[in-house]
Amino acid sequence: MRPETTGKLYLIGAGPGDPELLTVKAVRVLRECDVILYDRLVSREILKYARSDAERVYVGKHQGEQEITQQAIFELIARHSLAGRTVGRLKGGDPLVFGRGAEEWAVALEHGIEVELIPGISSAIAVPGLAGIPLTFRGVSQSFAVITAHCREGSTEDWSRYANVDTLVVLMGVANRAFLAQSLIAAGRRGDEPAAFIENGSLPGQRIVVSSLAGIAEGRIDVCSPAVLVIGDVVNLLSRLAPGPPVQSAQALEPRP
Repeated sequence: MRPETTGKLYLIGAGPGDPELLTVKAVRVLRECDVILYDRLVSREILKYARSDAERVYVGKHQGEQEITQQAIFELIARHSLAGRTVGRLKGGDPLVFGRGAEEWAVALEHGIEVELIPGISSAIAVPGLAGIPLTFRGVSQSFAVITAHCREGSTEDWSRYANVDTLVVLMGVANRAFLAQSLIAAGRRGDEPAAFIENGSLPGQRIVVSSLAGIAEGRIDVCSPAVLVIGDVVNLLSRLAPGPPVQSAQALEPRP
């Protein structure tokens, strides 16, 4: 425990899941923290890098409670840091990629708390690559975009912005996958465009489900969170670059009710 002085906040990226994909700096900083505030996607193996006497606080979010939990996280950061503790805010992937890390950074600064970012390997790039799907490939894809699918039916999102991006990577897209695919097709993306969900990317239980965008729109994809969705012709490179991992074709699945 630090003396009665303001502590420090580390925003730490935990990477896509495999503990060996943590950065060297992330491992070192975790050993310095008095308190670890960790998310749902942070494994026990990653938490083992923390000091044995560090306080571990689970702050994972659940559907419908995001705002309540986020406010509680703000309060925990302020309370522990102002008590002189070194706080590690441990997030899956990179803290500033759809993780609200920048908001926590801003709140800490408002309280006069020193903040340091420890970037993490984003699942948006690492998970497709590890599966054998490059986001860019000469003659196939010259651009990619990363979006979040925390959207609901009736959303006013301008989906046309994503119609002409060569490769589209979707995070947090499992729950609203059919609506997402329907919206993208309506905005101009091809229904026969290849797509792949990668469940538990970088982990031993990784599972890849290949389909078309239309197959997702029709509800023929059985997939569980966490999963990264890749849409684009680069999905066809999967069989060339990584034929080893088991791949399940969506055509074998029954339509969802």
